[in-house]
Amino acid sequence: MTAYEDFAGREIVPLREGPDPVNVPMIRHWAEAMGDRNPVHLDDDAARAAGRPGIVAPASMTQAWTMRGYAASITGSGAGPGAEELNALLEKDGYTSVVATDSEFEFHRELVVGDRVNVREVVESISPEKSTALGVGRFVTTVRTYTDQDGEVVAVQRWRLLRFRPKAPSPEKRAPKALRPRPAVNRDNAFWFEAAREHRLVVQRCSGCGTLRHPPGPCCPHCGSFEWDVAEASGRGQVYSFVVAHHPRHPAFEYPLIVAVVELDEGTRLITNLVGVEPGEVEIGMPVVLDWLDADPDLSLPVFRPQEND
Repeated sequence: MTAYEDFAGREIVPLREGPDPVNVPMIRHWAEAMGDRNPVHLDDDAARAAGRPGIVAPASMTQAWTMRGYAASITGSGAGPGAEELNALLEKDGYTSVVATDSEFEFHRELVVGDRVNVREVVESISPEKSTALGVGRFVTTVRTYTDQDGEVVAVQRWRLLRFRPKAPSPEKRAPKALRPRPAVNRDNAFWFEAAREHRLVVQRCSGCGTLRHPPGPCCPHCGSFEWDVAEASGRGQVYSFVVAHHPRHPAFEYPLIVAVVELDEGTRLITNLVGVEPGEVEIGMPVVLDWLDADPDLSLPVFRPQEND
């Protein structure tokens, strides 16, 4: 027998009570989300008229009453040693990905408000290695037995997962690297992006009063003049503020992504990325110098890295 065949009949989740009793608010939310308008799930009088003792939960909710919640599923709390051992074996053999393939329910009775649902899970079988469109893997079939507060079976579920090694895409099928989102270029700021493509960092300057301004705009906020030219920035500044973006991720960026407001020596500020530094090393007031990111042939952007000590 293989190590996988040894798991047949083994318990991987010992008897565990669901976190909440069957209750009307959760039934109502479920019925609304599923579009289930059956009055026996929402109206006590209608349920009694249909021969029920009161409101009953939709049969499809059976599994929901025993779900551990997101935090417990991440930490693995509530899973038995058998589940931990099986997961370790599957991961060791490279079956790191998972997809649910089948769920077959046999319902013994309806759940009523106040019931406490318990579940126990046992491995039925683990298939030999199979080749699938997703990759090579094994089908893991388990049986979940749901019981009430008196130990009586209310439902039995046969649950099947495919644990597999994901296929590596062939070079010709790999998607090209995503482009950075395009900036909103208009008549007021086109000059700035054109200068950036030439690796020149410029700041708009009012011709009337000499005030520098960024982001660019058509009119000086100080004197109201519509006349302007540009000043070349020194490329030196300091971190005025910053955040570290982790999620949601965009394929054009590398993470963790440090987004900063840099105050230039000239006095204006711009939103940029910090490079060449770990997030934990960034400090407010840290001196930085200009670098350039050539994101693609049509887009160059100023980024900043820590200033090296002389």
